[in-house]
Amino acid sequence: MLIHLEKNQDFKNLIKEGVTLVDFYATRCGPCKMLAPQLEQLAEKRQDINVIKIDVDQHEELAAEFNIRVIPTLILFKDGANINVSSGFKTAAALENLINTAF
Repeated sequence: MLIHLEKNQDFKNLIKEGVTLVDFYATRCGPCKMLAPQLEQLAEKRQDINVIKIDVDQHEELAAEFNIRVIPTLILFKDGANINVSSGFKTAAALENLINTAF
């Protein structure tokens, strides 16, 4: 499932169960735009995970909490715990490999 985080959503509640890949991005970012279709395909293909997109310009406090300095930054959570962090554009195969580290 692909979720675009809205202001009123509780992020901690969204990541507390299962495997969740979080994409910290900005609309002005070229590599972020290139990554977006890859994440959409991943969310459709892998029904066993959630993909959450967080615009760092709209969620500055959350980006600061996770010390996001480079975009895109992907954080993989399992049952609420941060298990992997990766920055920059990723191919579909690299995204699959990243997800598979949670299983």
